[in-house]
Amino acid sequence: MGRQTRKKIALPPIKVAIEKLSHEGRGIAFTEGKTQFVEGALPGEQVMASYLQSRSRFDELKTVEVLVPSAERVVPPCEHATLCGGCSLQHMAPEAQIALKQTVLKDQFTHFGGVEPEQWVDPLVGPELGYRRKARLGVRYVIKREEVLIGFREKHSNFLTALSHCEVLDKRVGHKIEALKELVRSLTVYQQVPQIEVAMGDDAVALVIRHMAPMSEQDLQLLRNFSEEHQFTIYLQPKGPDTVHRLWPESGTDRLHYMLPDYDLKMAFHPLDFTQVNADINKNMINRALEWLAPEAGDRVLDLFCGLGNFTLPLARKAAAVVGVEGDDAMVVRGRENALANEINNVRFYGADLQSDFTKAEWAAEGFDKILIDPPRSGALDVVNYLPAFGASRIVYVSCNPATLARDAGVLVAHGYRLVKAGVMDMFPHTTHVESIALFERN
Repeated sequence: MGRQTRKKIALPPIKVAIEKLSHEGRGIAFTEGKTQFVEGALPGEQVMASYLQSRSRFDELKTVEVLVPSAERVVPPCEHATLCGGCSLQHMAPEAQIALKQTVLKDQFTHFGGVEPEQWVDPLVGPELGYRRKARLGVRYVIKREEVLIGFREKHSNFLTALSHCEVLDKRVGHKIEALKELVRSLTVYQQVPQIEVAMGDDAVALVIRHMAPMSEQDLQLLRNFSEEHQFTIYLQPKGPDTVHRLWPESGTDRLHYMLPDYDLKMAFHPLDFTQVNADINKNMINRALEWLAPEAGDRVLDLFCGLGNFTLPLARKAAAVVGVEGDDAMVVRGRENALANEINNVRFYGADLQSDFTKAEWAAEGFDKILIDPPRSGALDVVNYLPAFGASRIVYVSCNPATLARDAGVLVAHGYRLVKAGVMDMFPHTTHVESIALFERN
């Protein structure tokens, strides 16, 4: 397979003094009035850095040697951290990572929403390693090295990192990278396997193997043997997502599960379904969301962008009636499936285009006392303009993008809501991803 040529910059490394951090976790230095973003550097440090890009207004560099370290610098827990693009903050102490994410959220509220919460809450934190249960791992056979690589792309490159293990992935897969490499290399189609989708529940691990050429019977038997040895469920994907099918074990349903014991729930999902990657943070996030929303026995609650019912079904344990609305029809089916399996009868799931006016829909006719919203990264600008029509006393907004949360917060405040409190949740330790939550109350 061909490899992309790296763009080299013919400038020697330079010594820089780092003054602060960008929202992306890069150190910021200033040399002769020019801003320089330095990957792998922390405030207060002096580092030698090599150029990645030089532009008219700013430069991009990466740290090659730390001359004067910060007290917040730590030894990365993974030996691949400096090269692998799966993480970007392993050189930073966990407490400093959280502080950065809190700063990002505060800055975004100020800059994009022009608002600030009345109260900042303590962050939700959990395990820093072995937390990640969902991932798409690249696969590539390198002819010159006669080696199969499996993992994430290198930083600033389309090359795959030569991983031997991954400390961020749940160890059920993260500590079996070498076994996966040996498996792929043993197949006759080893050069036509571009990716492996990983999904893990409490009870099982599923691997969805994409292959660009037909598997031989020998290949299929090798996969079955691997599945039995490592207790993995193997799926094959010869073409698009609709071609995904289970290979082994032959019996059983195409579902993984995670438990929400605080609500006596067993949640089922397909390996390709969207689920939260961090099980511990997810449980705590649900608890915080319900605590803030405070559903009561007589309340009618709306859950927008509800997915497979991650918030909807816990809410149904507390409220009189819950309506879950989702734009993905497959997830609507999954939500109904989970409600039925958990014998919950006071919840209804609907599919709807949430970018248009949904206030006249049949499910919306009775209005709602409280609303939970968990939109994609693009946020919910169209949605929040319609929410005041329901007259809800409280709105909890869960976000994976602080910029769009801040923007939408400004809209809700303009519609007569107060931003009561907000905080971050460390869903993705060692990355710059910021998950956050905010509570709004009607004035």
